[in-house]
Amino acid sequence: MSKSPSANTPPASALIDERIASLGGWRGQMLAALRALVLEADPGIVEEWKWSNPVWSCDGIVCTGEAYKSVVKMTFPRGAALADPAGLFNSSLDGNVRRAIDFREGDRLDEAALKALFRAAVALNQAAGK
Repeated sequence: MSKSPSANTPPASALIDERIASLGGWRGQMLAALRALVLEADPGIVEEWKWSNPVWSCDGIVCTGEAYKSVVKMTFPRGAALADPAGLFNSSLDGNVRRAIDFREGDRLDEAALKALFRAAVALNQAAGK
C-alpha cells in the first residue's frame, strides 16, 4: 500500500518550481527548458517528486531531472531499450538498462530529438503495460 501525500505536502509541480528557482543561473534555466519539452511531448505525462528530484511519468517513469554542479542530467530508467538516432545519450552508457543525457552550460537543446525520445519512452512504458 502506498502512502498518500499529507495535506501539508506541496504538489510536485510546486516542488519542481522551487527546485528550478533554487538552482538559478544556467542550471535552473536548463531544467526549466527540459521540463517544458517533456510536458509538451505528451499530454499524458505527469510530474512527480521522488528522491528529491523531478520525475516525469506516463505508465511508468519516463525520465528524471537531476542537477549537479556542472551538469543537468536527465536519466531514462529504460533508456537502453530506446532508439537514439540523434545520439542524445552521453552518460550511463555502460549499463544494460538505463541511459542518461548530461547537459552542460552553453549546450543547445535539440528540441525535436528530445521530444521524440520522450515520446518513445512513453510508448515503451505503454507497450510494457499491455
